[in-house]
Amino acid sequence: MKRHLHIGGYGPGILTIGEGLTRVASPSFLAAHPALPVIYAVGELSQGWITAYGAEGGTLAPWGERASEGDSPCHVAVHPSGDLLAVAHYGDGVAGLHRLDERGLFTGEPTVLGHQGSGPVADRQEGPHAHQCVFQDDLLYVSDLGTDEIRRYTLDGVALEPIVLPPGTGPRHFAFAGSRLYVAGELDGSVTLVDGERTVRVPASATGAANAPSHLELAGDLVYVANRGPDTISVLRADDLTPVAEVPSGGAWPRHFAVDGERLYVANQNSGGVAVFALKDGVPEPTGEAHEVESPACVLLR
Repeated sequence: MKRHLHIGGYGPGILTIGEGLTRVASPSFLAAHPALPVIYAVGELSQGWITAYGAEGGTLAPWGERASEGDSPCHVAVHPSGDLLAVAHYGDGVAGLHRLDERGLFTGEPTVLGHQGSGPVADRQEGPHAHQCVFQDDLLYVSDLGTDEIRRYTLDGVALEPIVLPPGTGPRHFAFAGSRLYVAGELDGSVTLVDGERTVRVPASATGAANAPSHLELAGDLVYVANRGPDTISVLRADDLTPVAEVPSGGAWPRHFAVDGERLYVANQNSGGVAVFALKDGVPEPTGEAHEVESPACVLLR
């Protein structure tokens, strides 16, 4: 089956490589339904929205839209069952749960999960800032940059005890591998591994430059993290976070990336392009290929 590369960002819309542009207002993050030809986009506006697009043949057509119920939605995720969607809002820290019907369209009333709290970094942690939603073991996990927590909820929206990170971490994106949790700290430039009682914490970049890590992803026994400031991609060993490599991201301000087999696609927001790398023994190597996109913020392959 042919896979399509969809790119969302702060430009004019969602670019599907080979299929053209679907005009959308500020589609900062995308997610795919696990079983249906549906792609979801969030609009990062003060009155946020979510749109479901039919994605048959790579061409996107709007099938349904609703308010996201928060300020500046920046991430969207779909439960593996395909009947539940979660949205994280940076502006007010709200996370939302939205039910999906058998067609992958919105149904019923959403569950709005507000939060309170702050952190020690005055200009970034004056209140909650939800940054990513992840479904894991039938719980919803939400990183909160403003409160230094990974919030936890049941799928019915009942709040559980959060995972608390050191003050000033500013958790952004995170990923699970079995019992292991990996977290990129946007505010302190760190990557943290939490595995039961064991915690490992390392700098995300070895360059020594000021760093605001963005996306983090696991592939096999490696952890990849994008470094904004150094403008690099770091590769770490998953078992202990020892460094394997750190390579230029192919542009400026790498906001997001996607690993697809032996390829890595990096969305460099400030230089306006998606750089393509080959992975050789897990280490990114430039291919010279790039897709020109205005202010890309998210890369989705399906």
